[in-house]
Amino acid sequence: MRQYSADLTPPWKKPQPVPEVPADPGLVVEEPGTGFCGAVIRCEAGTVTLEDRFGKHRVFPLEPRGFLLEGRVVTLVRPSSPSGRARSAPSRTASGSVAVPGARARVARAGRIYVEGRHDAELVEKVWGDDLRIEGVVVEYLGGVDDLPSIVADFAPGPDARLGVLVDHLVPGSKEWRIAEAVTSEHALVVGHPYIDIWEAVKPSSVGIGGWPRVPRGQDWKTGVCRALGWPSENTGAVWQAILARVGSYKDLEPELLGRVEELIDFVTGSGGA
Repeated sequence: MRQYSADLTPPWKKPQPVPEVPADPGLVVEEPGTGFCGAVIRCEAGTVTLEDRFGKHRVFPLEPRGFLLEGRVVTLVRPSSPSGRARSAPSRTASGSVAVPGARARVARAGRIYVEGRHDAELVEKVWGDDLRIEGVVVEYLGGVDDLPSIVADFAPGPDARLGVLVDHLVPGSKEWRIAEAVTSEHALVVGHPYIDIWEAVKPSSVGIGGWPRVPRGQDWKTGVCRALGWPSENTGAVWQAILARVGSYKDLEPELLGRVEELIDFVTGSGGA
């Protein structure tokens, strides 16, 4: 008599096998149940410890089909080499977050970050560019803060399309402050740093100067700085490129700028974002 299998599940409904991937230190995966994404820093006793881009740690069990690697379901297994049992510091991006080797840029979110000026955009790209591509966040620049109300109105921010804005020299009571207050909402966040220009957010020591000079009111700030420091004032764009070339990572920037940019990235990519 022919024997028949008791499993009547159609083949197309059976779980498909997934690859087993060693949980080597530095491997970046996502736990789909929580959405937590991070680099492996430790694997032991049936668990794996991940560290996200902000240095936060989470421990997860090594369960079959328990993680996503570049969007594909995988089963993490303990590495065969002893190196998987000890922490190996993952490489970092220029912003100080955990690097994601070979990661593909995410499809752009509906949300955006606007910054005030081309120089601001170039600096943000140099330090946070890798992070922004992984998160799918596009950075655009404003011609000036006066354009902000119309930009926000046209953008129409909502729960699936958050808008973050970085403004230069945002001080209480100023015109810029009043404009920022007028457009800020649950889905639009405007933050600012205290510097007159983004140049000032670069640490003087990184540029090789003792400090950024004070420029009298009424004078163009960039031109005044160049004259005071003996730099060519007729081409401030070239001077900026020389300054930008001295920026290698977040360590070359002032904390007041770092905190604001990280705040905007968190806002645009946080709960309620696309």
